[in-house]
Amino acid sequence: MANRLSQIATRTGDAGTTGLGNNQRVSKNSLRIHAMGDVDELNSHIGLLLCEPMPDGVRALLVEVQHQLFNLGGELSIPGFELLKADAVLALDEALAHHNAALPRLQEFILPAGTRAASQAHICRTVARRAERAVVALGNEEALNDAPRQYLNRLSDLMFVLARVLNRMDGGDDVYWKSERLAQKNATE
Repeated sequence: MANRLSQIATRTGDAGTTGLGNNQRVSKNSLRIHAMGDVDELNSHIGLLLCEPMPDGVRALLVEVQHQLFNLGGELSIPGFELLKADAVLALDEALAHHNAALPRLQEFILPAGTRAASQAHICRTVARRAERAVVALGNEEALNDAPRQYLNRLSDLMFVLARVLNRMDGGDDVYWKSERLAQKNATE
């Protein structure tokens, strides 16, 4: 890997193409490159989230997610290859169940707001949804394994739950949407 990364500016992409892990050249506007870019952006946003104070267990979980997202990106970069395993999806399911169990049930919608850490988790959630849409679009055109799509779907749910966890870290709460419909309903009751 060191030799491969010894020269960052190769100029091989100047014509609007980029190389995949199997040495195939594709347009930088291809569905595969969009999916890879969205996964990379998601990983970067999680890196930014990790700059914030958070419980050690959440931090360890997010570091593991970063490694799995790197596997996912690697899998996308080599058509037909599998790097992201089904147990990575299962690990997200378990984390989701664990963290969600400690939260009160939602009675109404919440805004993507609160603490800076929670707000960044919401950004990660929305970028995960975009990455999922990009992977679905690619999967509609080319054969893909199920795990990348499932992982991103589960991860966006987990980021929503972690945003709620992070908002409660120092005694805070979610920021609830002030629905006019609900306000009128409550006023008439």
